[in-house]
Amino acid sequence: MNVANKITMARIFLVPVVMIFLLVRFDLGSIQFGQVTITVSELIATLVFVLAAVTDGLDGYIARKNKIVTNLGKFLDPLADKLLITAALISLVEMNRLEAWMAIVIISREFAVTGLRLIGAVEGKVIAASALGKAKTIIQIVAIVALMLNNVPFAQYAIPFASITKWLAVIITVVSGVDYFYKNRKFVSLTTSNPKQ
Repeated sequence: MNVANKITMARIFLVPVVMIFLLVRFDLGSIQFGQVTITVSELIATLVFVLAAVTDGLDGYIARKNKIVTNLGKFLDPLADKLLITAALISLVEMNRLEAWMAIVIISREFAVTGLRLIGAVEGKVIAASALGKAKTIIQIVAIVALMLNNVPFAQYAIPFASITKWLAVIITVVSGVDYFYKNRKFVSLTTSNPKQ
């Protein structure tokens, strides 16, 4: 349990904190931005989410810089990312700020690519994150933050930033998923051609 893995674990522990502040009705007051109101709880949840998202790159950087990459870290890091994104998406669906089908598409892609990576690992191949995959993560985070803040401050200027980014997130999520499977289709062929599977 090195420093990098401790940061990853901290990100996992922050997941329920985000959900609690988004879904539990704390009477902490609210903030008015033009015609849009966000609660202090939503603001806290957003800040915690951003903090957790920032640690995603930090733990990997520390692990590589100090040459302390471990199998535990390789397992925990993607797990922490998916837990954070999944929890946020489900919470936003509950808050009626995100369509359920959009959350299902994004979450399904994450599980599908994770399954592909597991198949690659069995074959001794590490499927690294692609440029599209990294862009997907950034856009997902931006969309989630915009939705958590109820499109503040863009709502004041009648700019549907949250809606635009959530659609972009869905599109790039699907495109990057197809890209992963196309580039690593040999692993899919291996599983479909193996009678034991």
